[in-house]
Amino acid sequence: METLSFILFICLFFALVPLLFKTSLSHPLPFSSQSATFHQPQSAKLNSHSIMAHFSNSVKLKYVKLGYQYLVNHITTLILIPLILGIFIELLHLGPDEFHKLWNSLHLHPVQIVCSSFLIIMIFTVYFMSKPRTVFLVDYACFEPPVTCRVPFATFMEHSRLILKNNPKSVEFQMRILERSGLGEETCLPPAIHYIPPKPTMEAARGEAQLVIFSAMESLFRKTGLKPKDIDILIVNCSLFSPTPSLSAMVINKYKLRSNIKSFNLSGMGCSAGLISIDLARDLLQIHLNSNAVVVSTEIITPNYYQGNERAMLLPNCLFRMGGAAILLSNRKSESSRAKYRLVHVVRTHKGSDDKAFRCVFEEEDKEGKVGISLSKDLMAIAGEALKSNITTMGPLVLPASEQLLFLFTLIGRKIFNPRWKPYIPDFKQAFEHFCIHAGGRAVIDELQKNLQLSAEHVEASRMTLHRFGNTSSSSLWYELNYIESKGRMKRGDRVWQIAFGSGFKCNSAVWKCNRSIETPFDGPWSDCIHSYPVHIPEIVKL
Repeated sequence: METLSFILFICLFFALVPLLFKTSLSHPLPFSSQSATFHQPQSAKLNSHSIMAHFSNSVKLKYVKLGYQYLVNHITTLILIPLILGIFIELLHLGPDEFHKLWNSLHLHPVQIVCSSFLIIMIFTVYFMSKPRTVFLVDYACFEPPVTCRVPFATFMEHSRLILKNNPKSVEFQMRILERSGLGEETCLPPAIHYIPPKPTMEAARGEAQLVIFSAMESLFRKTGLKPKDIDILIVNCSLFSPTPSLSAMVINKYKLRSNIKSFNLSGMGCSAGLISIDLARDLLQIHLNSNAVVVSTEIITPNYYQGNERAMLLPNCLFRMGGAAILLSNRKSESSRAKYRLVHVVRTHKGSDDKAFRCVFEEEDKEGKVGISLSKDLMAIAGEALKSNITTMGPLVLPASEQLLFLFTLIGRKIFNPRWKPYIPDFKQAFEHFCIHAGGRAVIDELQKNLQLSAEHVEASRMTLHRFGNTSSSSLWYELNYIESKGRMKRGDRVWQIAFGSGFKCNSAVWKCNRSIETPFDGPWSDCIHSYPVHIPEIVKL
């Protein structure tokens, strides 16, 4: 009976805690600098007492929540330790005769002991054989565009006026987008786009691909000491430029890679293709023992600069810029000591079965026959739905038990007691120390910051990457990760959540755990400017 009462008490406690949190969230602290005056009327004094009462309650609820989180997240330890100590104390109280009688009462036969031992060994063998192999991220390198490729706002708008001189409304539209884009003055476009008019030839596109990919590969070889002959798996992803021979073949030819290399070339998969490549590499490393996999993520801008007048197709011109990254993954145990990260989870969500989601990022011809990428007005709503599906799968894998229970009991409360209760948004800050949100645009970062209730520091890497390098498609996540490292914020045991969106429509996530505290790098894309970041990014930059 006592046990039943205890269980009922615990259930009641867990059911009431979400209500307390919801009450505190629905009554935010009405504190402002104006209330801190010396001469206040009576109403102001009462208001200050009300403020202090709210503040006191919020502090109490903070400690209640911390206590609740500690209790639930360590419930197994808190139960098992007293139980083990109790058994150990009871055994100490037994005399030699009583202990001997207890041992004899077990009636253990030698055959039973042998069979039990064999069964235990077999279970452990099956467990360790079926356990996935650990995939390490040894290191990575990001392409740093040359200074000659930089496109300040004034240069971009001057070129737009000359290219679209017959359509001033399109020029004005691009100017408004650029003013609100969150991009800075140092983003880069490939040399072919600097011509007036641009020269998006196949030769120029190959030249950009060679510049970006080979530069990133050379940096990776230099940082890791990797030799081309040591590469067992090669994956290259580039969404819009897919020549023949492929980009992966171009890399093999350049570095004379082995004839038995497993090579893959992914195209048409959008800005989230980088994490798809990581997922593919992980699956291949589960099969091929003692192997190294190199993933190259980039987007070639040269052949995809739109020169028409459709506004939905002009938008990518304002956001996309040069960029690329090369990543070394390995399942070799010898790499565990120097590897930066360990891959924990990859979660992929695809909404392509829905027609609106399928067409929200679409490559097509305009009325004049000019090819461009059309971005739908429903893009943010579709991205939100994809994100919701992705974090629904990700949540149970990474969230502590305290957050899962709060979400569960709030859901039950909405179903049974009051449907008007706001759904409890899990606190992903308890599961991750760092967030790398795809720098697709200011609206994308704003929306995720709001929905996941992240602080300005959590999205700092994404905003600064967008400001310094623009939308570099699938490689943007690696510029963000390098920003965190360059700030000296990555410590051993820290967890990183990479989130990316892509055409189709897809939302993909990867979770990494830091193997060792990472020293501030002296090279890389942020080495010459990290001291000046973070910078203030105004809502509108008047051009």
